[in-house]
Amino acid sequence: MRIQSLTPMLSALAISAAMLSASPALADTVKMTATLDGAQQSPPVTTKGKGTATLRFNTATKKLRWTVRYSGLSGPATAAHIHGPAAKGQSADPVVPFEGKLKSPIKGSATLTDAQATDLEAGKYYVNIHTAAHADGEIRGQIEKAPATM
Repeated sequence: MRIQSLTPMLSALAISAAMLSASPALADTVKMTATLDGAQQSPPVTTKGKGTATLRFNTATKKLRWTVRYSGLSGPATAAHIHGPAAKGQSADPVVPFEGKLKSPIKGSATLTDAQATDLEAGKYYVNIHTAAHADGEIRGQIEKAPATM
């Protein structure tokens, strides 16, 4: 009699376990940051400009979202984008343009290719903001994984 009363409960547990193990894995969202200044330009630029970038990267969809805040530039931003692949101090071509208005804060998103995702996660991308006075870039910041918070 006891075995019969346990059978429905065991069946329900088995079904629940099967459903949980069959559900797709949740995507990992990686938080990233960059601190922008003239010292990181190659060659370095003397400027009062500074900025920060906060980024979120979805490793499953390869969607990258960003918010870039800056101040103190020598003039209005004429271009802004993510460059790469390059290590700190090295230069590379733009790979992800920031479209629309370039006033702070700049917000946007893009879907990366597999190769771009690999370079981003390896720390080989940087945010760069250009002005008329500094056509090669006035402030720059290497994109890095944000420190884990508790």
